[in-house]
Amino acid sequence: MSCSFSDLGLNESILRALETCGYKEPTPIQEQAIPLILQGRDIIGAAQTGTGKTAAFALPTLQRLAAHNPDHPRALVLVPTRELAIQVEENFKRYGEFAALNIVLLYGGVGYHQQLHGLKHGADVVVATPGRLLDLHERRHVNLSQIEVLILDEVDRMLDMGFIEDVSRIINLCPKERQTLLFSATVEKSILNIAKWALREPQIIDARSGATAAETVAHYVYPVESYQKYDLLLAILNKINFKSVLVFTRTKRDADRITEWVESTKNSVATLHADRSQNERAEALAGFKSGKYQVLVATDIAARGLDVRGITHVINYNVPEHAEDYVHRIGRTGRASEEGEAFTLFSPDELLYLQAIERLLGKSIERRKLEGFKYRFEPMMGANTTGASAGPVIRRRNR
Repeated sequence: MSCSFSDLGLNESILRALETCGYKEPTPIQEQAIPLILQGRDIIGAAQTGTGKTAAFALPTLQRLAAHNPDHPRALVLVPTRELAIQVEENFKRYGEFAALNIVLLYGGVGYHQQLHGLKHGADVVVATPGRLLDLHERRHVNLSQIEVLILDEVDRMLDMGFIEDVSRIINLCPKERQTLLFSATVEKSILNIAKWALREPQIIDARSGATAAETVAHYVYPVESYQKYDLLLAILNKINFKSVLVFTRTKRDADRITEWVESTKNSVATLHADRSQNERAEALAGFKSGKYQVLVATDIAARGLDVRGITHVINYNVPEHAEDYVHRIGRTGRASEEGEAFTLFSPDELLYLQAIERLLGKSIERRKLEGFKYRFEPMMGANTTGASAGPVIRRRNR
């Protein structure tokens, strides 16, 4: 028997907002986490990307805050990147549409004026990246002494990015008597070490599936020599029937190069990486969401926190160096129960990375060859090889 949001103890204003959003029934992480958070419990939540993790902590937090208090922020959501901060803030506003609460967004790379304006008029919920939050705290614009709910989202990513000292400092700036919610894609020793001193008798919720990759995503590996990756990428784009494609690269240089190549094929394309200004990044993301751009080329800055409906394909130009990033990358498609496809271009020098991903998934990933593509050398295939569907011969791009 399926559970409904009303069964979880959410109030009428929250249920109205969920109805407006078109949500029908809770996901596993929401079903398990929301009642415990409403009870005031500290939790460690592990869930795959695209499973409704933000709603799992946002809905009960909004209900707990109930009414606007102009004095000091009462809930803090700490996230690793600007893109994720923007996404979380948008979701809080959607879920809190009928709650009359102020949500303030704080992140670096932009001016202070708008953020200070939001703080001055009273913030019930602050969604922030660590650096900008500490900056504003040192300038005495943010007071964390009244925080009732502290939410640490994508903790594994924050640790990977070297934010452990900033995160620890922010935790210590919050009152000891508080509710703390820690969410991560993985529950490793380093995360449990934080939980030992930052949380009180936390309830661990593991809503990840055994395979860790979303069941709605069909994903394959395309072996190819590294110097033919550009050509194979364009050949795949030319062959698949896509609505919108997210291409992940390891470096900013590759992202810029791929953008130039894709532009030459008359596809609309935008770029997202750390060297782009905040305005450029916001325009690229907005254009991708609206359909202005069919292809978005990004570094791992977009692997988490990018919630765009209707992404039909993800292409990994490189095999991710961290196995968990593979799950996050391909999780950008196949969201909200829609089906998607993910392709990874794999060169022999990336074998160790691919093996680590397959160990994490607990199974091998199917290798494929693109029929009609002129490989310079026979690609390195495994026993799980299959051919892609037949199609027109695709000529190699002249350099």
